[in-house]
Amino acid sequence: MSDIQPCSGAGSTPTPTTIPFLLAGRYRIERVLGAGGMGVVYRARDLLHEQFGESESSVALKVLGETFFRTTDAHVLLYSEFALTRRLLHEHVIRAYSFEVDTACEMAFYTMELMTGLTLDRLLLECPGGLPWHELQPIAIGLLDALRYTHQQGVLHGDVKPGNVMVGDQGLRLFDFGLGQTVEQVAAGLPGLSRSRFNAWTPSYAAPELLDGAPLSANADLYAAACVLYELAQGRRASDGHLKSRTAARWDSPGELPRHCWAALRMAMNFDPHRRTVTIGELREVMGYAKNGIRHWFKRQGCTQPTKS
Repeated sequence: MSDIQPCSGAGSTPTPTTIPFLLAGRYRIERVLGAGGMGVVYRARDLLHEQFGESESSVALKVLGETFFRTTDAHVLLYSEFALTRRLLHEHVIRAYSFEVDTACEMAFYTMELMTGLTLDRLLLECPGGLPWHELQPIAIGLLDALRYTHQQGVLHGDVKPGNVMVGDQGLRLFDFGLGQTVEQVAAGLPGLSRSRFNAWTPSYAAPELLDGAPLSANADLYAAACVLYELAQGRRASDGHLKSRTAARWDSPGELPRHCWAALRMAMNFDPHRRTVTIGELREVMGYAKNGIRHWFKRQGCTQPTKS
């Protein structure tokens, strides 16, 4: 747990583990919500909103983690994530509010909507055998809707995993675009922020081509999302050990997942990106039982559409 303390100005610059209790004269830090490879997220109260009588003044506030806090491009790393998130306005994507710097403390941060609920990795701990289909289906639809939208906006997430998806009373939210890129950056081969210091990709959800050094793609996001959905259905990861034997993968048809969903999901998890011929939109339609989407996908594959099971 981080210590929350006053900021004494020059000569006593805080770190994410000794964050001041007030940032930018406006945000009162309350407690840690979570920490990842790049940053630490706190619950904070926006005192300006409180002063003007706003009914909801709580926000989530993100600062860089200890590893990156003192790097020369630290603020740029954080702003890059904020800028990607700010481009997105969708019910299943976290809302970013503002990027600010507390000059006295020399600490950059950004604020976003405060979500209450469980991340999917926590949900899996409570459901070790996987989720029943009636609970899994809305999560699948929400996650795939979020990714389809972000890709339409030219944003690639780059780190889809259970810890970066939250479900709660406010619905589902995809968050943490710290490893994300724009499609334009990737297509043009433009130099970007070095992700090598992150030990970035989470092996259980990273598409094999990313681990081999290929650029980020929508196809890689598809692979990661499919692995998340498999884990939610089966209660265990799909890709354990796949780095040692990519050509010998054997997956069980997971849990209560309907047969036609499993056929599309298995294709989305193919280690060969050229054989992932289902799109995120098609996978969403199949998961959503949209008959046209199912029929269209099976027709493309040259298959006979199976009956529901």
